[in-house]
Amino acid sequence: MHYRPLGQTGLNVSILSYGASPLGGVFRQTDDSEGIRTVHAALDLGINFIDVSPYYGATKAEAVLGQALQGVRRDRYILATKVGQYGDGQFDFSAARVATSLDESCARLGVDYIDLLQCHDIEFADLNQIVDETLPALVRLRQAGRIGHIGITGLPLKVFPAVIDRVEPGVVETILSFCRYELNDSALESLLAYFEQKGVGVINASPTGMGLLTERGVPGWHPAPQAMIEGSRRAVEYCRSVGADIVKLAIQFAVSQPGIATTLVGTASPDNIRKNVAYAGEPIDSELMARVLELLRPIKNHNFTRGRPENRDPIVA
Repeated sequence: MHYRPLGQTGLNVSILSYGASPLGGVFRQTDDSEGIRTVHAALDLGINFIDVSPYYGATKAEAVLGQALQGVRRDRYILATKVGQYGDGQFDFSAARVATSLDESCARLGVDYIDLLQCHDIEFADLNQIVDETLPALVRLRQAGRIGHIGITGLPLKVFPAVIDRVEPGVVETILSFCRYELNDSALESLLAYFEQKGVGVINASPTGMGLLTERGVPGWHPAPQAMIEGSRRAVEYCRSVGADIVKLAIQFAVSQPGIATTLVGTASPDNIRKNVAYAGEPIDSELMARVLELLRPIKNHNFTRGRPENRDPIVA
C-alpha cells in the first residue's frame, strides 16, 4: 500500500481507502458479520482511512463499523464521518445539530475522537449557513479537541470554491468529491491545482460511478441519465469480452492521479476489498485503458447534478 499526504492536515492516508456506506445496506442487503470481516481485511491490507456517515443506512453503517472497530488500536485507522444529512431529504446544518450529531456518531462508533468531520452534501444547504454557522461550529469542536480536521463533501464541483473562497485559510482542510474522477468523468481534475494552492486535501469517492462501471450495474435510485448508463454499459461489456475487469481499470485510473490523496471504495465483501487493493498495486494495461477511454468518449464528463438550484453544476448530458 502506498500513502499520500492529505492536504496540510499532517495525515498520511492510503491511496485506496474504505468507504463504509455498504455496511448500511445502501447497495444491497448485507450480512453484518461479513461487513465486519471486510473492515478487518481492509485494515490488514494497509488501508488506514475509513469514511462513514450517520446517513448511510439510517445510522446502521456507523453502528456496524463501530462493532468492527472494537478492540482495534486507535492508531491503526483515521476515521472520518459527517454531519448535516440524516435521512432522505432530511438536512440540518445548524450548530446545535452539529454538536449532538458528533456525540451520537462517537457513541455508535465506539470512539471519543473523530479525525475528520465533514459537512455532508452541502449542495442541499444554504451555503451562507455553511459559512456562517456550520463551519464555525466545527472550528469550535476542533479547538476543543473533539475532532482533528474539517471537511466538506458534495456532488456539484462548484460548491467547493463557493465555500472555500469565503472562509479563512485552514478552516476547510479537505473536500470529498464523488463520481467526478472516474473513467467516464474526470471533471474534478480541473480543480486540483486550485485545491493544492489552497492547501486542501482531496478525497475521491465512487471510482465506478456508484455502479455505472460495474458488472452489477446501477441501483434503481441512481440519478444518471439513460445515455450515461448505456454508454458505461458498452465499456463494461467490452472489458468482459476481452476477459478484463472494468473495476480494476477504474481503480487504477483513480489512484494514478497524484493530486488525489485517496480514493474511497465501498464493499461489504472481504474478497472484493482484497481484489481492489491488489488492483491498485498492479501495472496498468495502457492499451486496454486507451480503448476503454475511447469507448467512453461520447459520454466523457457528461454528468448529473442535484441540490438547491443555485448550487448545481451546469448539466452536460
